[in-house]
Amino acid sequence: MTILTGYRIIAQFRGRINCRGTISNHWIRVVLALLLGAVAMLARAELQEEQVAPQGAVYDIAINNGRVIDPETSLDAVRHVGIAAGRIASISTTPLRAQRTIDATGLVVSPGFIDLHAHGQSYAANTFQAHDGVTTALELETGADNMARWLASRAGNALINYGASASHVYARLQALGDCPEADIPVAEASNYAPLSSAQLPLLKDALRRQLEAGGLGIGVLAGYTPGASRDELRHVFEIAAEFEVPVFVHVRNPDLQSIEEVTEHAEATLASLHIVHINSMVLRHIGSAIDKVEAMQSRGFDIMAELYPYTAASTSIESALFDEGWRQKFGASYEDIQWQETGERLTETTFREYREKGGTVILHMMDEEWIRTGLSRDSTIVASDGMPFSPHAHPRSAGTFARVLGKYVREDGILTLSEAIEKMTLMPARRLEIVAPDAVRKGRIQAGADADITIFEPDSIVDQATFQGGLKFSAGIPYVIVNGVLVVDEGSTVPDVFPGRAIIGKHAQMPGE
Repeated sequence: MTILTGYRIIAQFRGRINCRGTISNHWIRVVLALLLGAVAMLARAELQEEQVAPQGAVYDIAINNGRVIDPETSLDAVRHVGIAAGRIASISTTPLRAQRTIDATGLVVSPGFIDLHAHGQSYAANTFQAHDGVTTALELETGADNMARWLASRAGNALINYGASASHVYARLQALGDCPEADIPVAEASNYAPLSSAQLPLLKDALRRQLEAGGLGIGVLAGYTPGASRDELRHVFEIAAEFEVPVFVHVRNPDLQSIEEVTEHAEATLASLHIVHINSMVLRHIGSAIDKVEAMQSRGFDIMAELYPYTAASTSIESALFDEGWRQKFGASYEDIQWQETGERLTETTFREYREKGGTVILHMMDEEWIRTGLSRDSTIVASDGMPFSPHAHPRSAGTFARVLGKYVREDGILTLSEAIEKMTLMPARRLEIVAPDAVRKGRIQAGADADITIFEPDSIVDQATFQGGLKFSAGIPYVIVNGVLVVDEGSTVPDVFPGRAIIGKHAQMPGE
Protein backbone atom coordinates (compact mmCIF):
# COMPACT_ATOMS: atom_id res chain seq x y z
CA MET A 1 0.00 0.00 0.00
CA THR A 2 1.24 3.54 -0.83
CA ILE A 3 0.88 6.85 1.00
CA LEU A 4 -1.70 7.95 -1.52
CA THR A 5 -3.66 4.72 -1.14
CA GLY A 6 -3.74 5.25 2.61
CA TYR A 7 -5.04 8.77 2.30
CA ARG A 8 -7.61 7.57 -0.28
CA ILE A 9 -8.96 5.13 2.35
CA ILE A 10 -9.25 7.94 4.88
CA ALA A 11 -10.96 10.22 2.37
CA GLN A 12 -13.50 7.56 1.43
CA PHE A 13 -14.16 6.69 5.08
CA ARG A 14 -14.59 10.36 5.99
CA GLY A 15 -16.98 10.86 3.08
CA ARG A 16 -19.13 7.90 4.07
CA ILE A 17 -19.45 8.82 7.74
CA ASN A 18 -20.07 12.48 7.04
CA CYS A 19 -22.77 11.77 4.48
CA ARG A 20 -24.48 8.90 6.19
CA GLY A 21 -23.91 9.90 9.78
CA THR A 22 -23.94 6.29 10.96
CA ILE A 23 -21.02 6.53 13.39
CA SER A 24 -20.81 8.72 16.49
CA ASN A 25 -18.42 11.70 16.52
CA HIS A 26 -16.32 10.03 19.21
CA TRP A 27 -15.73 6.94 17.10
CA ILE A 28 -15.15 9.09 14.03
CA ARG A 29 -12.24 10.72 15.83
CA VAL A 30 -10.91 7.43 17.19
CA VAL A 31 -10.99 5.59 13.87
CA LEU A 32 -9.58 8.51 11.90
CA ALA A 33 -6.78 8.90 14.44
CA LEU A 34 -5.86 5.24 14.05
CA LEU A 35 -5.98 5.48 10.25
CA LEU A 36 -3.93 8.66 10.20
CA GLY A 37 -1.37 7.11 12.54
CA ALA A 38 -1.00 4.07 10.34
CA VAL A 39 -0.67 6.16 7.20
CA ALA A 40 1.85 8.46 8.88
CA MET A 41 4.05 5.45 9.69
CA LEU A 42 3.68 4.27 6.11
CA ALA A 43 4.50 7.74 4.84
CA ARG A 44 7.72 7.91 6.83
CA ALA A 45 8.77 4.53 5.49
CA GLU A 46 7.97 5.45 1.90
CA LEU A 47 9.71 8.80 2.14
CA GLN A 48 12.79 7.02 3.39
CA GLU A 49 12.60 4.73 0.38
CA GLU A 50 12.40 7.78 -1.88
CA GLN A 51 15.44 9.56 -0.44
CA VAL A 52 17.84 8.25 -3.07
CA ALA A 53 16.93 8.00 -6.74
CA PRO A 54 17.47 4.67 -8.55
CA GLN A 55 21.02 4.53 -9.81
CA GLY A 56 21.29 5.79 -13.37
CA ALA A 57 17.61 6.81 -13.62
CA VAL A 58 16.86 9.52 -16.17
CA TYR A 59 13.56 11.37 -15.85
CA ASP A 60 11.51 13.49 -18.24
CA ILE A 61 11.99 16.51 -16.00
CA ALA A 62 14.15 16.94 -12.92
CA ILE A 63 13.64 19.85 -10.53
CA ASN A 64 16.88 20.09 -8.55
CA ASN A 65 17.87 22.10 -5.48
CA GLY A 66 14.43 23.55 -4.73
CA ARG A 67 12.72 24.06 -1.38
CA VAL A 68 10.07 21.35 -1.66
CA ILE A 69 6.91 21.92 0.40
CA ASP A 70 4.33 19.14 0.74
CA PRO A 71 1.57 20.10 3.20
CA GLU A 72 0.33 16.56 3.73
CA THR A 73 3.63 15.05 4.92
CA SER A 74 5.00 18.34 6.36
CA LEU A 75 8.03 18.07 4.10
CA ASP A 76 9.78 21.44 3.86
CA ALA A 77 13.37 20.93 2.79
CA VAL A 78 15.72 21.10 -0.15
CA ARG A 79 14.98 18.10 -2.33
CA HIS A 80 15.20 17.02 -5.96
CA VAL A 81 12.03 15.98 -7.79
CA GLY A 82 11.98 13.53 -10.69
CA ILE A 83 9.03 13.47 -13.11
CA ALA A 84 8.21 10.63 -15.50
CA ALA A 85 5.08 9.82 -17.52
CA GLY A 86 3.12 12.68 -16.00
CA ARG A 87 3.69 11.63 -12.40
CA ILE A 88 6.15 12.46 -9.66
CA ALA A 89 8.48 9.47 -9.71
CA SER A 90 11.06 10.40 -7.10
CA ILE A 91 11.74 12.79 -4.21
CA SER A 92 15.47 12.57 -3.68
CA THR A 93 18.17 13.99 -1.42
CA THR A 94 20.58 13.82 -4.33
CA PRO A 95 20.33 15.67 -7.67
CA LEU A 96 18.59 13.87 -10.52
CA ARG A 97 19.28 13.54 -14.23
CA ALA A 98 16.61 14.21 -16.82
CA GLN A 99 15.93 15.19 -20.40
CA ARG A 100 15.10 18.65 -19.01
CA THR A 101 16.63 19.88 -15.78
CA ILE A 102 15.38 22.89 -13.83
CA ASP A 103 17.68 24.43 -11.25
CA ALA A 104 15.29 25.59 -8.55
CA THR A 105 17.91 26.99 -6.19
CA GLY A 106 16.23 29.66 -4.05
CA LEU A 107 12.77 28.71 -5.35
CA VAL A 108 9.82 26.98 -3.70
CA VAL A 109 8.58 23.77 -5.33
CA SER A 110 4.90 23.50 -4.43
CA PRO A 111 1.96 21.38 -5.51
CA GLY A 112 0.11 23.17 -8.31
CA PHE A 113 -2.59 25.48 -7.02
CA ILE A 114 -6.17 24.18 -7.26
CA ASP A 115 -8.89 26.77 -7.88
CA LEU A 116 -12.33 25.39 -6.99
CA HIS A 117 -14.14 28.48 -8.25
CA ALA A 118 -13.10 29.68 -11.69
CA HIS A 119 -15.66 30.97 -14.20
CA GLY A 120 -12.88 31.55 -16.73
CA GLN A 121 -12.76 28.27 -18.67
CA SER A 122 -11.24 29.39 -21.98
CA TYR A 123 -7.65 29.12 -23.17
CA ALA A 124 -7.20 32.86 -22.67
CA ALA A 125 -8.42 32.61 -19.08
CA ASN A 126 -6.21 29.57 -18.52
CA THR A 127 -3.07 31.47 -19.49
CA PHE A 128 -3.62 34.02 -16.72
CA GLN A 129 -4.48 31.24 -14.28
CA ALA A 130 -1.34 29.31 -15.16
CA HIS A 131 0.84 32.38 -14.64
CA ASP A 132 -0.78 32.63 -11.20
CA GLY A 133 0.42 29.10 -10.43
CA VAL A 134 -2.93 27.39 -11.02
CA THR A 135 -2.79 23.87 -12.48
CA THR A 136 -6.47 22.98 -11.94
CA ALA A 137 -9.36 25.46 -12.39
CA LEU A 138 -12.89 24.17 -11.75
CA GLU A 139 -16.33 25.65 -12.39
CA LEU A 140 -18.10 24.48 -9.24
CA GLU A 141 -20.36 27.40 -8.27
CA THR A 142 -22.31 27.92 -11.50
CA GLY A 143 -21.67 24.48 -12.95
CA ALA A 144 -22.09 23.27 -16.53
CA ASP A 145 -25.38 22.90 -18.38
CA ASN A 146 -24.85 19.80 -20.51
CA MET A 147 -22.01 18.07 -18.69
CA ALA A 148 -21.02 15.63 -21.42
CA ARG A 149 -21.00 18.37 -24.06
CA TRP A 150 -19.06 20.75 -21.81
CA LEU A 151 -16.39 18.16 -20.99
CA ALA A 152 -16.07 17.26 -24.66
CA SER A 153 -15.60 20.93 -25.58
CA ARG A 154 -12.56 21.20 -23.29
CA ALA A 155 -10.91 17.88 -24.17
CA GLY A 156 -7.62 18.24 -26.01
CA ASN A 157 -7.46 22.05 -25.86
CA ALA A 158 -6.99 22.78 -22.16
CA LEU A 159 -3.81 24.33 -20.80
CA ILE A 160 -4.67 23.25 -17.25
CA ASN A 161 -6.97 20.69 -15.60
CA TYR A 162 -10.72 21.38 -15.64
CA GLY A 163 -14.06 20.11 -14.37
CA ALA A 164 -17.50 21.35 -13.33
CA SER A 165 -20.43 20.70 -11.06
CA ALA A 166 -23.99 19.93 -12.10
CA SER A 167 -25.84 23.24 -12.42
CA HIS A 168 -28.91 23.81 -10.27
CA VAL A 169 -29.87 26.78 -12.48
CA TYR A 170 -29.97 24.65 -15.61
CA ALA A 171 -31.68 21.79 -13.82
CA ARG A 172 -34.51 24.07 -12.73
CA LEU A 173 -34.76 25.44 -16.27
CA GLN A 174 -35.21 21.88 -17.49
CA ALA A 175 -37.84 21.30 -14.84
CA LEU A 176 -39.61 24.44 -16.07
CA GLY A 177 -39.38 23.22 -19.67
CA ASP A 178 -36.92 25.94 -20.76
CA CYS A 179 -33.53 24.58 -21.82
CA PRO A 180 -31.22 27.23 -23.36
CA GLU A 181 -28.14 26.22 -25.29
CA ALA A 182 -25.79 28.99 -24.18
CA ASP A 183 -24.80 30.81 -20.99
CA ILE A 184 -26.65 30.93 -17.69
CA PRO A 185 -29.54 33.41 -18.16
CA VAL A 186 -28.76 35.66 -15.20
CA ALA A 187 -31.81 37.90 -15.53
CA GLU A 188 -34.39 35.62 -17.09
CA ALA A 189 -37.92 35.52 -15.70
CA SER A 190 -37.39 31.80 -15.10
CA ASN A 191 -34.98 32.63 -12.26
CA TYR A 192 -37.93 34.20 -10.43
CA ALA A 193 -40.35 31.36 -11.19
CA PRO A 194 -41.06 28.87 -8.39
CA LEU A 195 -41.16 25.17 -9.12
CA SER A 196 -44.40 23.32 -8.48
CA SER A 197 -44.52 20.12 -6.46
CA ALA A 198 -44.83 18.24 -9.75
CA GLN A 199 -41.67 19.88 -11.11
CA LEU A 200 -39.42 19.07 -8.14
CA PRO A 201 -38.93 15.43 -9.22
CA LEU A 202 -37.95 16.73 -12.68
CA LEU A 203 -35.33 18.95 -11.00
CA LYS A 204 -33.89 15.93 -9.22
CA ASP A 205 -33.83 13.90 -12.42
CA ALA A 206 -31.98 16.66 -14.26
CA LEU A 207 -29.35 16.83 -11.51
CA ARG A 208 -28.95 13.05 -11.51
CA ARG A 209 -28.24 13.06 -15.24
CA GLN A 210 -25.51 15.68 -14.88
CA LEU A 211 -23.88 13.86 -11.96
CA GLU A 212 -23.91 10.65 -14.00
CA ALA A 213 -22.19 12.57 -16.79
CA GLY A 214 -19.27 13.48 -14.51
CA GLY A 215 -20.42 16.41 -12.36
CA LEU A 216 -18.25 17.22 -9.34
CA GLY A 217 -21.16 17.97 -7.03
CA ILE A 218 -24.01 20.44 -7.44
CA GLY A 219 -23.54 24.18 -7.99
CA VAL A 220 -26.29 26.34 -6.50
CA LEU A 221 -26.77 30.06 -7.23
CA ALA A 222 -29.44 30.80 -4.64
CA GLY A 223 -28.68 34.52 -4.75
CA TYR A 224 -29.47 34.61 -8.48
CA THR A 225 -32.65 32.50 -8.37
CA PRO A 226 -35.18 34.20 -6.07
CA GLY A 227 -37.79 31.73 -7.28
CA ALA A 228 -36.01 28.81 -5.64
CA SER A 229 -37.92 28.12 -2.44
CA ARG A 230 -36.47 26.71 0.74
CA ASP A 231 -38.18 23.40 -0.11
CA GLU A 232 -36.56 23.38 -3.56
CA LEU A 233 -33.12 23.80 -2.05
CA ARG A 234 -33.86 20.98 0.38
CA HIS A 235 -34.50 18.73 -2.62
CA VAL A 236 -31.12 19.73 -4.06
CA PHE A 237 -29.39 18.80 -0.81
CA GLU A 238 -31.24 15.47 -0.80
CA ILE A 239 -29.82 14.61 -4.22
CA ALA A 240 -26.34 15.61 -3.04
CA ALA A 241 -26.69 13.32 -0.03
CA GLU A 242 -27.98 10.47 -2.21
CA PHE A 243 -24.95 10.74 -4.53
CA GLU A 244 -22.52 11.63 -1.72
CA VAL A 245 -21.32 14.79 -3.45
CA PRO A 246 -20.86 18.36 -2.18
CA VAL A 247 -23.22 21.28 -2.71
CA PHE A 248 -21.25 24.39 -3.77
CA VAL A 249 -23.59 27.20 -2.83
CA HIS A 250 -23.82 30.95 -3.34
CA VAL A 251 -26.25 31.74 -0.50
CA ARG A 252 -29.33 33.93 -0.94
CA ASN A 253 -28.15 37.14 0.68
CA PRO A 254 -25.00 38.49 2.33
CA ASP A 255 -26.12 37.74 5.89
CA LEU A 256 -25.92 35.14 8.61
CA GLN A 257 -29.54 34.07 8.06
CA SER A 258 -28.63 32.80 4.60
CA ILE A 259 -25.72 30.85 6.06
CA GLU A 260 -28.13 29.33 8.57
CA GLU A 261 -30.46 28.26 5.76
CA VAL A 262 -27.85 26.15 3.97
CA THR A 263 -26.26 24.75 7.12
CA GLU A 264 -29.70 23.61 8.29
CA HIS A 265 -30.18 21.79 4.98
CA ALA A 266 -26.78 20.15 5.45
CA GLU A 267 -27.66 19.07 8.97
CA ALA A 268 -31.05 17.70 7.94
CA THR A 269 -29.82 15.75 4.91
CA LEU A 270 -26.20 15.00 5.94
CA ALA A 271 -25.06 16.36 2.58
CA SER A 272 -21.57 17.84 2.17
CA LEU A 273 -21.64 21.64 1.99
CA HIS A 274 -19.19 24.11 0.50
CA ILE A 275 -19.93 27.83 0.93
CA VAL A 276 -18.39 29.86 -1.89
CA HIS A 277 -16.71 33.27 -1.36
CA ILE A 278 -17.78 33.51 2.26
CA ASN A 279 -16.16 36.96 2.45
CA SER A 280 -18.78 38.49 0.14
CA MET A 281 -21.56 36.30 1.56
CA VAL A 282 -21.43 37.63 5.14
CA LEU A 283 -19.32 40.82 4.89
CA ARG A 284 -18.60 42.15 8.40
CA HIS A 285 -19.98 38.96 9.99
CA ILE A 286 -17.24 36.77 8.50
CA GLY A 287 -15.84 35.77 11.89
CA SER A 288 -19.23 34.58 13.15
CA ALA A 289 -19.93 32.71 9.92
CA ILE A 290 -16.62 30.84 10.08
CA ASP A 291 -17.32 30.07 13.75
CA LYS A 292 -20.51 28.34 12.54
CA VAL A 293 -18.60 26.37 9.90
CA GLU A 294 -15.97 25.23 12.37
CA ALA A 295 -18.55 24.31 15.01
CA MET A 296 -20.27 22.03 12.48
CA GLN A 297 -16.93 20.53 11.48
CA SER A 298 -16.24 19.70 15.12
CA ARG A 299 -19.55 17.83 15.21
CA GLY A 300 -18.56 15.67 12.24
CA PHE A 301 -20.29 17.49 9.37
CA ASP A 302 -18.51 17.83 6.04
CA ILE A 303 -18.68 21.59 5.56
CA MET A 304 -16.06 23.97 4.19
CA ALA A 305 -15.82 27.58 3.04
CA GLU A 306 -13.64 29.51 0.61
CA LEU A 307 -12.73 33.15 0.04
CA TYR A 308 -10.75 35.35 -2.32
CA PRO A 309 -8.19 37.97 -1.18
CA TYR A 310 -9.83 41.14 -2.56
CA THR A 311 -12.25 43.72 -1.16
CA ALA A 312 -14.46 43.87 -4.26
CA ALA A 313 -16.88 41.42 -5.86
CA SER A 314 -17.83 41.09 -9.53
CA THR A 315 -21.04 39.96 -11.22
CA SER A 316 -23.70 40.81 -13.79
CA ILE A 317 -25.47 44.10 -13.20
CA GLU A 318 -28.74 42.73 -14.64
CA SER A 319 -28.83 39.85 -12.13
CA ALA A 320 -31.18 39.50 -9.18
CA LEU A 321 -28.39 40.64 -6.87
CA PHE A 322 -29.14 44.21 -7.95
CA ASP A 323 -32.89 44.05 -7.47
CA GLU A 324 -34.60 46.62 -5.25
CA GLY A 325 -32.85 46.96 -1.90
CA TRP A 326 -29.34 46.08 -3.08
CA ARG A 327 -27.76 49.16 -1.48
CA GLN A 328 -28.98 48.21 1.97
CA LYS A 329 -28.16 44.54 1.40
CA PHE A 330 -24.54 45.19 0.43
CA GLY A 331 -24.02 48.41 2.38
CA ALA A 332 -22.92 50.02 -0.89
CA SER A 333 -23.75 53.00 -3.08
CA TYR A 334 -23.87 53.65 -6.82
CA GLU A 335 -20.33 55.06 -6.64
CA ASP A 336 -19.08 51.73 -5.30
CA ILE A 337 -19.95 50.05 -8.61
CA GLN A 338 -17.27 50.00 -11.34
CA TRP A 339 -18.24 49.25 -14.95
CA GLN A 340 -15.79 46.51 -15.97
CA GLU A 341 -15.04 47.59 -19.52
CA THR A 342 -14.23 51.25 -18.84
CA GLY A 343 -13.41 51.42 -15.14
CA GLU A 344 -15.92 54.22 -14.61
CA ARG A 345 -17.79 54.50 -11.31
CA LEU A 346 -21.56 54.62 -11.71
CA THR A 347 -24.24 57.10 -10.79
CA GLU A 348 -27.93 56.41 -10.31
CA THR A 349 -28.48 57.34 -13.95
CA THR A 350 -25.70 55.18 -15.41
CA PHE A 351 -26.67 52.34 -13.10
CA ARG A 352 -30.13 52.25 -14.62
CA GLU A 353 -28.73 52.52 -18.15
CA TYR A 354 -26.24 49.69 -17.70
CA ARG A 355 -28.73 47.49 -15.86
CA GLU A 356 -31.04 47.74 -18.87
CA LYS A 357 -28.13 47.00 -21.21
CA GLY A 358 -26.56 44.24 -19.12
CA GLY A 359 -22.89 43.57 -18.46
CA THR A 360 -20.27 42.94 -15.81
CA VAL A 361 -19.52 45.22 -12.88
CA ILE A 362 -17.07 45.26 -9.98
CA LEU A 363 -18.62 46.08 -6.60
CA HIS A 364 -16.33 47.60 -3.98
CA MET A 365 -18.06 46.71 -0.73
CA MET A 366 -15.72 44.88 1.65
CA ASP A 367 -13.17 45.98 4.25
CA GLU A 368 -9.59 44.72 4.24
CA GLU A 369 -9.96 43.51 7.82
CA TRP A 370 -12.69 41.08 6.78
CA ILE A 371 -10.32 39.48 4.28
CA ARG A 372 -7.55 39.20 6.85
CA THR A 373 -9.96 37.60 9.32
CA GLY A 374 -11.11 35.03 6.78
CA LEU A 375 -7.65 34.09 5.55
CA SER A 376 -6.27 33.70 9.06
CA ARG A 377 -8.74 30.97 9.98
CA ASP A 378 -7.53 27.37 9.67
CA SER A 379 -10.72 26.12 8.01
CA THR A 380 -10.83 28.39 4.94
CA ILE A 381 -9.74 27.55 1.40
CA VAL A 382 -8.42 30.08 -1.12
CA ALA A 383 -10.41 30.21 -4.38
CA SER A 384 -10.53 33.01 -6.94
CA ASP A 385 -14.11 33.32 -8.22
CA GLY A 386 -12.23 34.40 -11.35
CA MET A 387 -14.39 35.84 -14.12
CA PRO A 388 -14.61 34.84 -17.80
CA PHE A 389 -11.75 36.38 -19.73
CA SER A 390 -11.89 40.10 -20.40
CA PRO A 391 -8.85 42.41 -20.50
CA HIS A 392 -10.44 44.51 -17.74
CA ALA A 393 -11.89 41.72 -15.60
CA HIS A 394 -11.64 41.71 -11.82
CA PRO A 395 -7.94 41.20 -10.90
CA ARG A 396 -8.80 38.05 -8.96
CA SER A 397 -9.01 36.36 -12.39
CA ALA A 398 -5.24 36.68 -12.72
CA GLY A 399 -3.69 37.32 -9.32
CA THR A 400 -5.49 35.55 -6.48
CA PHE A 401 -2.82 33.03 -5.54
CA ALA A 402 0.20 35.27 -6.03
CA ARG A 403 -1.58 37.93 -3.96
CA VAL A 404 -1.99 35.55 -1.04
CA LEU A 405 1.68 34.59 -1.16
CA GLY A 406 3.00 38.09 -1.79
CA LYS A 407 0.76 40.25 0.39
CA TYR A 408 -0.70 38.04 3.09
CA VAL A 409 2.33 35.77 3.61
CA ARG A 410 5.42 37.83 2.82
CA GLU A 411 4.25 41.38 3.53
CA ASP A 412 1.54 41.07 6.20
CA GLY A 413 2.46 37.81 7.90
CA ILE A 414 -1.18 36.72 8.20
CA LEU A 415 -0.21 33.20 7.11
CA THR A 416 2.98 31.18 7.04
CA LEU A 417 4.14 29.97 3.67
CA SER A 418 3.18 26.39 4.47
CA GLU A 419 -0.27 27.43 5.72
CA ALA A 420 -0.98 29.38 2.56
CA ILE A 421 0.16 26.55 0.30
CA GLU A 422 -2.08 24.12 2.18
CA LYS A 423 -5.11 26.39 1.61
CA MET A 424 -4.34 26.47 -2.12
CA THR A 425 -3.39 22.82 -2.72
CA LEU A 426 -4.10 20.10 -0.17
CA MET A 427 -7.33 21.51 1.25
CA PRO A 428 -9.04 21.93 -2.14
CA ALA A 429 -7.78 18.47 -3.18
CA ARG A 430 -9.37 16.98 -0.08
CA ARG A 431 -12.58 18.86 -0.81
CA LEU A 432 -12.72 16.98 -4.11
CA GLU A 433 -11.85 13.51 -2.86
CA ILE A 434 -15.39 12.67 -1.73
CA VAL A 435 -16.64 13.04 -5.32
CA ALA A 436 -13.45 12.48 -7.36
CA PRO A 437 -11.27 9.85 -5.64
CA ASP A 438 -8.45 10.45 -8.12
CA ALA A 439 -8.02 13.90 -6.53
CA VAL A 440 -5.89 12.07 -3.97
CA ARG A 441 -3.12 12.49 -6.56
CA LYS A 442 -3.58 16.27 -6.62
CA GLY A 443 -2.32 18.87 -4.18
CA ARG A 444 0.72 16.83 -3.13
CA ILE A 445 4.43 16.62 -3.83
CA GLN A 446 4.82 12.89 -3.28
CA ALA A 447 5.97 9.95 -5.33
CA GLY A 448 2.94 8.72 -7.26
CA ALA A 449 1.16 12.07 -7.28
CA ASP A 450 0.27 13.77 -10.55
CA ALA A 451 3.07 16.07 -11.68
CA ASP A 452 1.08 19.31 -11.22
CA ILE A 453 3.77 21.58 -9.82
CA THR A 454 4.23 25.31 -9.31
CA ILE A 455 7.71 26.74 -8.80
CA PHE A 456 7.90 30.30 -7.46
CA GLU A 457 10.21 32.89 -5.95
CA PRO A 458 9.03 33.48 -2.37
CA ASP A 459 10.78 36.85 -2.12
CA SER A 460 9.30 38.34 -5.28
CA ILE A 461 6.00 36.62 -6.09
CA VAL A 462 3.27 39.24 -6.46
CA ASP A 463 -0.02 39.87 -8.24
CA GLN A 464 0.15 42.56 -10.93
CA ALA A 465 -3.46 42.74 -12.12
CA THR A 466 -5.32 45.80 -10.81
CA PHE A 467 -8.83 47.26 -10.72
CA GLN A 468 -7.63 50.22 -12.78
CA GLY A 469 -5.20 48.58 -15.19
CA GLY A 470 -6.90 45.26 -15.88
CA LEU A 471 -5.40 41.81 -16.14
CA LYS A 472 -1.67 41.19 -16.05
CA PHE A 473 0.34 38.04 -15.40
CA SER A 474 1.52 37.57 -11.83
CA ALA A 475 5.27 37.91 -11.27
CA GLY A 476 7.68 35.54 -9.56
CA ILE A 477 6.33 32.25 -10.97
CA PRO A 478 8.91 31.07 -13.54
CA TYR A 479 7.72 27.47 -13.94
CA VAL A 480 4.36 25.70 -13.91
CA ILE A 481 3.97 22.02 -14.79
CA VAL A 482 0.66 20.29 -15.57
CA ASN A 483 0.59 16.49 -15.75
CA GLY A 484 4.33 16.46 -16.34
CA VAL A 485 4.29 19.09 -19.10
CA LEU A 486 5.69 22.60 -18.74
CA VAL A 487 3.02 25.21 -19.47
CA VAL A 488 5.00 28.17 -18.08
CA ASP A 489 8.72 27.98 -18.77
CA GLU A 490 11.13 30.67 -17.57
CA GLY A 491 8.15 33.00 -17.14
CA SER A 492 6.67 32.52 -20.63
CA THR A 493 3.60 30.60 -21.76
CA VAL A 494 4.65 27.45 -23.62
CA PRO A 495 2.85 27.48 -27.00
CA ASP A 496 0.88 24.60 -28.47
CA VAL A 497 0.73 22.38 -25.39
CA PHE A 498 -2.59 21.18 -23.95
CA PRO A 499 -1.86 18.85 -21.03
CA GLY A 500 -4.99 19.71 -19.04
CA ARG A 501 -7.22 16.78 -18.17
CA ALA A 502 -10.77 16.52 -16.91
CA ILE A 503 -11.46 15.97 -13.23
CA ILE A 504 -14.59 13.81 -13.37
CA GLY A 505 -17.03 12.82 -10.66
CA LYS A 506 -17.16 9.24 -9.42
CA HIS A 507 -20.69 8.72 -10.76
CA ALA A 508 -19.71 9.28 -14.39
CA GLN A 509 -21.07 6.53 -16.60
CA MET A 510 -19.42 5.43 -19.80
CA PRO A 511 -21.62 5.04 -22.89
CA GLY A 512 -23.56 1.80 -22.69
CA GLU A 513 -23.46 1.54 -18.92
